[in-house]
Amino acid sequence: MTPYFKAKPIKLFLGDCLEVLQQIAKESVDMIFADPPYNLSNGGFSCHAGKKVSVNKGEWDKSKGIEADFEFHSRWIARCKRVLKPNGTLWISGTNHSIYSCGFALQKQGWHILNDIAWYKPNAAPHLACRMFAHSHETLIWAKKNKNAKQTFNYDEMKYGDFSNDFIKKPDKQMRSVWAINTPSNGEKKYGKHPTQKPELLLERIVLSATNEGDLILDPFCGSATTAIMALKHHRRFVGIDTEEEYLKSLAIPKIKNVLRK
Repeated sequence: MTPYFKAKPIKLFLGDCLEVLQQIAKESVDMIFADPPYNLSNGGFSCHAGKKVSVNKGEWDKSKGIEADFEFHSRWIARCKRVLKPNGTLWISGTNHSIYSCGFALQKQGWHILNDIAWYKPNAAPHLACRMFAHSHETLIWAKKNKNAKQTFNYDEMKYGDFSNDFIKKPDKQMRSVWAINTPSNGEKKYGKHPTQKPELLLERIVLSATNEGDLILDPFCGSATTAIMALKHHRRFVGIDTEEEYLKSLAIPKIKNVLRK
């Protein structure tokens, strides 16, 4: 399959991840970060910059029903398992709309869940309706293909690294499973904003914790390519897939070219 964009050590593919993943060599990827549709575009509303805004992200984020959503998550997770190396790991991000479905799919397929990480957002938006607790975190599942796999975990990097931007992480103490990281800064939206964009600090921590220099990282829902930017910064290789050409063309590729120029 011909990449939509290619620049060593990056490849981006435009298309359905279910189809593209079939073209990637078996057991060739060291780590996968997946930020799949959360299926929360239901006509509701949220708060952004103090204003009431729609939660709708696009057609790609609309739920097709519990069974259909679960089938989709099961299929892409199974195809990720095929391309992941025996000791590779998979990270999945989500909210209550999607993460339990992904977790159940992992369990049914025999994956071994290493951690569930609570990404706490200190600057999360308030809940406008005031009828429930304000949503202020997302969940990350970290899993390996089976219990006997020997995953990469850079323990010293996580214990002794500089995480001064995270008030929960104490210097020279073990990294816990709750991470305090703000949502993307304005500087990360230089080329525009993806509706589900993840902060660079979040992806940097994942890349540093679970991969080594030269490793191949795959993101099957790469969006604005935050994962790619962190892979480049820390000398990893990267393959990204997305169904939306506009995001690749206007966000991902300009950001990648900017990093490559530096």
